[in-house]
Amino acid sequence: MRILYDGRIYQIQAAGGINRYYANLISRLPASFVPTFTTCEYRDLHYPFHPNLKVFSSPRLGLKLGSSWVEKNYFRSVNALDRFDIAHPTYYTLLTQQELNKYRCPVVLTVHDMIYELFPKQTDPHGRKADNKRKAILAAAAIICVSENTKKDLLEQHPSLADKVTVTYLASDIDASLGYGSEPVPARPYYLYVGSRAKYKNFDGLLEAFAKTVSSQSNVGLCIVGSPLNEAEEKLVADLKLTNHIEYYGYVSDNHLAKLYRCSVAFVYPSLYEGFGIPPLEAMSCGTAVVASNCSSIPEVVGDAGLLFDPNSTNDLADILLLLLNNSTERDRLIAKGYERAKTFSWDKTVAQTIDVYRSVSGITT
Repeated sequence: MRILYDGRIYQIQAAGGINRYYANLISRLPASFVPTFTTCEYRDLHYPFHPNLKVFSSPRLGLKLGSSWVEKNYFRSVNALDRFDIAHPTYYTLLTQQELNKYRCPVVLTVHDMIYELFPKQTDPHGRKADNKRKAILAAAAIICVSENTKKDLLEQHPSLADKVTVTYLASDIDASLGYGSEPVPARPYYLYVGSRAKYKNFDGLLEAFAKTVSSQSNVGLCIVGSPLNEAEEKLVADLKLTNHIEYYGYVSDNHLAKLYRCSVAFVYPSLYEGFGIPPLEAMSCGTAVVASNCSSIPEVVGDAGLLFDPNSTNDLADILLLLLNNSTERDRLIAKGYERAKTFSWDKTVAQTIDVYRSVSGITT
């Protein structure tokens, strides 16, 4: 089977769950498959590997206008080079700057969340992203959602597409075996936060709950992995008198991240909405307790292997943080349950289910 993957998402994000998803998907395709991957020339990304992988990379050239013209025509020529059985674009817009209905083969589209539609003021104030997404969804022969909750949210917007939607869960790339290197971790007990801090991620709520925890237990830290704190976050940290309790680690390797998970008191995931949420799964795989919101898709991932809380209640979260800090028996219980829960998710299962979708729309059974 010949599959075209337009690598637009690699142009949008330098790292993240979506490019990890495609790297794992493409790398695990059967040896008889021939994937083609188009991308701009960027470094330090999670690029896929496959013995038959064809990569077409267009470097950015000169002025933005000329570069854009060169790139779109380069990628259009790649699309015309071969007859593909399936197109599976990595995002809702393409490097060709064409709409998905221009493909000459069936399109499979993965929808990771409905954030643009549910949080428009924060993520898409002009509605352009949601409009591009709507067009992409309507052009797809099959749609993959990464959770039942994402499927529900999608069908509330597009109820007529129910027969086209399949749910395939994601998995974790890392586990506890990676977390025993020489990478540094905080010397004091700490909670861990990983990833984006967009408003719907509720990082401010975590800071407020953590301040309540610090007022009862002063020798505790909050370790942050991701982008640097912005001005508003730094002000809130100062206002809450947390400056000496925040430890920032930036972007780290998978080995370092695994160790930060493993050595933490707990991983905290206060988000108001997630399409799936890989970090809680990583945390369970790496051997720490998970504290997470009880909304959107998060309970599907965590199940009963973590402590779920109302993300609008900082008191509830503060109580849980103190409980785990002072109750090693409960923490050990959650770690054991987390290991077992994480085993139910695997990239091999994700890929097998995705191949079933490919076959259903291409008519190719081998």
